Amino acid sequence: MTIYMDNAATTKISKNVLDEMFNVLEFEYGNPSSIYTIAQSSKKKIENSRRKIAKALNAKPKEIFFTSCGSESDNWALKGIANSYKNKGKHIITTKIEHHAILHTTEFLESLGYEITYLNVDEDGFISTKELENSIREDTILISVMFANNEVGTIEPIEEIAEIAKKHDILFHVDAVQALGNIKIDLLELDVDLMSFSAHKIHGPKGIGVLYIKEGTKITPLIHGGAQEREKRAGTENTAYIVAMGVAMEDAVKNLEENKNYSIKLRDELINNLLKIEGVHLNGPRNNRLPGNVNISIDNIKASEVLMFLDLKDICASSASACTSGSLEPSHVLLAMGKDEESARNCIRLTLNNENTMEEVDIVSNEIKNIVEHLRNK
Repeated sequence: MTIYMDNAATTKISKNVLDEMFNVLEFEYGNPSSIYTIAQSSKKKIENSRRKIAKALNAKPKEIFFTSCGSESDNWALKGIANSYKNKGKHIITTKIEHHAILHTTEFLESLGYEITYLNVDEDGFISTKELENSIREDTILISVMFANNEVGTIEPIEEIAEIAKKHDILFHVDAVQALGNIKIDLLELDVDLMSFSAHKIHGPKGIGVLYIKEGTKITPLIHGGAQEREKRAGTENTAYIVAMGVAMEDAVKNLEENKNYSIKLRDELINNLLKIEGVHLNGPRNNRLPGNVNISIDNIKASEVLMFLDLKDICASSASACTSGSLEPSHVLLAMGKDEESARNCIRLTLNNENTMEEVDIVSNEIKNIVEHLRNK
């Protein structure tokens, strides 16, 4: 029996979502941009999904734009705003612990002459809002801070950051890919300008995402071509996946509190069990972290060896982000948090959700304990 504890990398697609997807793939095959009846039926499916997602986020349907993934949404947010507001300034503020979809995009923008300020974080991964405010300049056009970190689960003070951005008349983008389905997101209350989402973190399919763009925000398209998405994102719409994301989003919001509380219970039990093992250290805060996120380092133990033994037991876990799991480089997140290179290179991330069980938590805890004892005695 496989025990899956890598839900931050991706989640299992739900049967509810699959049923809707297959129905659309089989029967709604018309191109939504065409004018005949079956095409307009596809178009209606897309707009219905847009309304579902807008309702789930407390946004307007015209503020919801479909993309291929969270990385595209992040790229579009930064490149689109940078180009649209370049006459106002070329300074952008972000953090040292962002997903590489942000960090590699800011590196690209630096090559075009933009200046980027990378905010520090404390030992638990939290930014300082004082440092943020002190970093603002007259030519600052955008602040981009992730809602919750994908590696250590730290939940940043998004409401406070939004207030600072508004006070200084600066646009604010939030990468909410990991937060979606784990934290209540009310865009009317948060008052952010752009927010990125991805379906495959909430039991939807890979290959579909959303960029929320607040009404009135100027942004240059990332993809040019046709007039889809109100001329902001060209390309024939992926009707089945768009419908699937609407279903996944609706289900995630409907069951959010129940799933969150259940995941926290599992998470805390797993953390308590693992901290009983000699030399195990928790990375990130005990509180204000994602409900299902557990990230540990183990003294004098290589994460790659632990993960290999877990895999032999059919237990799925990871080291750092899935997007960098093939890299031998230490986690940039843990380095920014002040960890040494060995700890940053040898972290183990276990991420749970509503499909995990307390029995699985006990099994994984015991397996890690046995693996650590074996590696220390070999």
